[in-house]
Amino acid sequence: MSEKLGQVSFDLPRPGEALVEKPFSEATAQLIDEEVQQLIGSAHARTLDLLTRCHEQVDKVGRWLLEKEVLQRADMVELLGPQPFTQKITYEELVEGTGGLEEDMALPEGLQGWRGGPTAGEPSLAPLPGEQPLGPPGSKLKHM
Repeated sequence: MSEKLGQVSFDLPRPGEALVEKPFSEATAQLIDEEVQQLIGSAHARTLDLLTRCHEQVDKVGRWLLEKEVLQRADMVELLGPQPFTQKITYEELVEGTGGLEEDMALPEGLQGWRGGPTAGEPSLAPLPGEQPLGPPGSKLKHM
């Protein structure tokens, strides 16, 4: 966490379990609070410094976003120039094979009808056995 605290990990109760006693002292809790405040303050100062030093670039990106709403990687390179560091992997290599909107979203053959629903890639909104439908009779909405 920090040089003062070192690398720490506390076994806290899981959701629904009662917290009988904290696994650390009040002095350690105070030190954790102080270190967290220092980390937040440091991050805030670095962010303000970066935004101040690069305000022209931030403004330029903001104007383009107001005009286009969405910027692609090529737009960012055009606006700000090439990255000041080398990449171990290119963007194209990173996103290769991740699919897209044109991707076939049908369920695999073995999962078709897994909830007794429609066939070939059409998801069923019908409630599972024992689930109460949400909405008027005939509605296929259900509580999550």
